Order: sequence, then C-alpha cells, then structure tokens
Amino acid sequence: MENVVGIPNIYNDSTASSISGVRNTYMKPRIVAFIPAHNEEKSIRDCLAGLGDQSLPKDVELDVIVIADNCTDRTEEVALEAGEEFNLRLKVLTTKNNKHRKVGALNAAWKSIYGDPLDLYDKKLTIFQEYYKNSVKAILGMDADSRLAPDALFELWEGLMSSRNIGGVMAKYTMRMPKKKSLISKDDTHYEAKIASGEYGGPITRWWTHQQKQDMASWLLSLQYSGGSTYVLGGQATLFRPEALQNVIDENKLDGPWQDESDVEDMLLTWQIQKKWKTLISPTARCFVDAMRSYHTFRQQRNKWQSGTVELLTNSNIGVKSRHRGRIWRSQIKSFSDLTIRLLFILLLVTALATNQFYWSWIWLTPIALASILNTILALKTPMHRSIDVILATLLISPEIYLWVNLITFANVWLGKLSANKKDGWAIQYSAERGQTRSKLVEGILVIVALVAIGTYLCIDHRAFLTSETVQLAVKPYLKTGWNILTYLTVYTSIAMLYQIWTLRGRHSA
Repeated sequence: MENVVGIPNIYNDSTASSISGVRNTYMKPRIVAFIPAHNEEKSIRDCLAGLGDQSLPKDVELDVIVIADNCTDRTEEVALEAGEEFNLRLKVLTTKNNKHRKVGALNAAWKSIYGDPLDLYDKKLTIFQEYYKNSVKAILGMDADSRLAPDALFELWEGLMSSRNIGGVMAKYTMRMPKKKSLISKDDTHYEAKIASGEYGGPITRWWTHQQKQDMASWLLSLQYSGGSTYVLGGQATLFRPEALQNVIDENKLDGPWQDESDVEDMLLTWQIQKKWKTLISPTARCFVDAMRSYHTFRQQRNKWQSGTVELLTNSNIGVKSRHRGRIWRSQIKSFSDLTIRLLFILLLVTALATNQFYWSWIWLTPIALASILNTILALKTPMHRSIDVILATLLISPEIYLWVNLITFANVWLGKLSANKKDGWAIQYSAERGQTRSKLVEGILVIVALVAIGTYLCIDHRAFLTSETVQLAVKPYLKTGWNILTYLTVYTSIAMLYQIWTLRGRHSA
C-alpha cells in the first residue's frame, strides 16, 4: 500500500477546537476538488487558474486538494503558489511509493476526508472531521492538464443537484488547439522551452488536434441526442455525489472508489455507479483538455482506452455491466464493419483490376456523398472549428485518415485478446508521452509502399496470364460473391449514416 503524507485540516486547529464543544452546529456545504498531478509543474497553474475563475452557488464553498503523486519536479511548489495567487482554499497531499498511479492518488485524497478502512488502528474521526465530511456535498475529479470554462462548476452543480438520484455529471470536453508555431520568433530565447511546453504546434499537430476534437464532439452529440446519459464519467472533469462513491466502496468492499483493475478506471467506476444512480453529461458546462500531439502518443492512448473497454465488455470476472452495454457493442460492431468494408473493397478492387474484370457503377457514389454530408455537419458542429477543417472533412480526407488510425487500433486490440500476456496500458502511454518509445509509422508506410510497388510490378509482368479466360472464369464467382457482400455491408452503413444525419438536425451543441 502506498505511503501517504497527510495534509492538515482545511481550517486551522483553533477553528476546530472552537466548535468541538458546540452542539447542533454545521459547516457550509462545499465542493472538494481532487486533482492528481504527477510531474505537472507546467500545467497545474493553468488548471488552478480555471478553478479561480469559477462562480460558486450561493453559500457553497470550494476546497482544492492537489495530490502531488510521486513527483520529482516542482508540482507541489507551483500548486501552492497558484493557490495563493488565485485565492483558493488549497492544500497539497503528497504521495510516496504509490504504485497505483492516478487511481492511488485519487483514493489517497478520498481517504484524507473519509478515512482509510485498511488502517490497522481503529481511528475515529474528530468532531471537526465529522463536520467537514458531512459538509462535502460534491467531489470534483479533475486532471491537472484540464481547465474548466468560467461558470462550468456552477453548471455541473446545478446538474448534480437537479435530482436526488444523479450520481455524477460530466462536463463537455473540448481539445485545446495549439497556437501556431510560426508565431514564435526564432530569436526568442525561450523558443525551445515554448515548443517543449506543448502550447505551440505545427500544421500536423494542429490538424491532429482538430481530428480528436471532432471525434470528441461526435461522441458528445450522440450522448446528448440519446438523452444525456453517459457510460463513462471522464476523469478530466466530473462532479460526483459522495454518497454514490461511498455506495461503490461498500458494495465492492473497496478502500477507495477508484480501482486499477481496468485501463479505463473512469468507465469502470461509472458502470458501478450506474447500478443505483444516473450518470449524465452536462449540456452547458465545458472543460478544455489537452489532446495527444502526435500519432504515437495518440495510438498508445487509444490502445489503452480500447483495450480497457474490450476488457470490461468481455471479462465476466470484473462483475459489472453497463446499461449502455448494447450501445458500446454497436460501436464495436460498427468499427468491425468499417474495417471489413475497406479491406474487402481493396481486395476486390485489386483482384478485379488485375484480371481486367472491373466495372464502374455510379451507385457507389451514394455512401461517399452521405459520408461527406455527415462529416461536414460534424465539422461545423465542432466547437471553434476552422474553415480548412470543414473543407478537409467535406472532401473526406481528414475523416478517412483518422478512421484508418482508429481501425488499426481496433484490430490491434482485438488481436491482442488472443495473447496470453496482458499489457500495462498506463505504463505504455506514460512512456510514449515522455518520449521513451517511438512510433513505427514510417516503417509501416515504407512496408505498404513496398508491397504496393511489388504487387503492381507482378500484375503488369504477369498481365497476360491474369487476364486469360481461364483465370477470369476461376475468379469471377468469388468476385461476384465478394461484391454482393460488400453491397449489403455498404447499404447497412449508408442507412446508419442517414440516421445519424437525421439526428444531427437537432439543436444540441458539442
């Protein structure tokens, strides 16, 4: 178990002693923010600045606990300085030898208020601690590299308090677009530091960020059009009801609400909360989050998310199911269909061209036109979109590239289910973000180019044989069957796109 260095009370000892003998007293209701931060000295100030911008409900106070988790940088010092700068009631909780990463950090913050059930000694809370614990009406879970928009906390509170059976409300996430790298003068003495900060990026980084932003917008819209219920309360910014978290602890005999049994701890927690509580997305509260800036870090993040989702869907030992299980399976089936359609089309097209049996049909433009319309609408509904992003979406250039990356991840994860060795998704993602591993994208592209070149050469060199009547007759039945299967799959996909276009006519925003 991790060694946790305790934090002092939010109020000083004199305040605690002054109320210790008073009966029938109370403390103001409060929101407590948990912010796990592992070497986040570059981003924690901005996160806390966002909390300093918030307007709070009447008579409700905000306390902030930053968990400096196994830090080797100035995260703790920067957090304390920012707390004073933005007039926040802030304390820093320091963890040492925490082997459970973000999960361990969040649970340490929980135990600092509600106690540790694994403590060998029967420690009773002081009267001050009891008052304080009972005054906590909501817990805000935030990442150290995210920032709430002004009034977002008030809107999350309004959503959580709108009904007694709501266990958690998540903000709408929007990826922050890096500033143009060209804005920095090459003579700027802080040029390298500014580039390393991630605040600036080149055209590829900015393009990649927008694809993630549009993907997130599409997901958020689908949740809102389905009633606002969500199957994952994202860790970037979610307001929880403490009773819902305590239910999870009691029902599962845990020492804290968060668990490291899954690579998607926020999804696992949400499914457990959903047994008795509603989990919703706020229609108005917005949170700005950082995107993965490169293909490699994006792939590792999505590998973790996808593998964690598949594990929850298929591992009966976890013992929890979501009411959204059908929706998640439909998403997996859609990815499988998209991958099958593309691979089958490439195989049939190459075979048909090689044997001189390709015939064009204008009906094939129908799914392309529908995809163009759908992606244009999604691009326009994406917050703070750029004109170039809408154009590339209409031309299907950006969506197709981004889809292929996700399909590669999808295939990689499901094939990995056949492996006996389970990979640590958190460790792999951390290593990628620190630059300790590198992408094999260039090697992959070179292999594909080489295979295409070799295949083209062989088809040209053996043209006479491949176009002979014998080969054509042998291949024709398989081509016919393949095109028929592809037609059925394409019709199914086209109907799905029509339905999605129809739902997007509403006024919900991402």
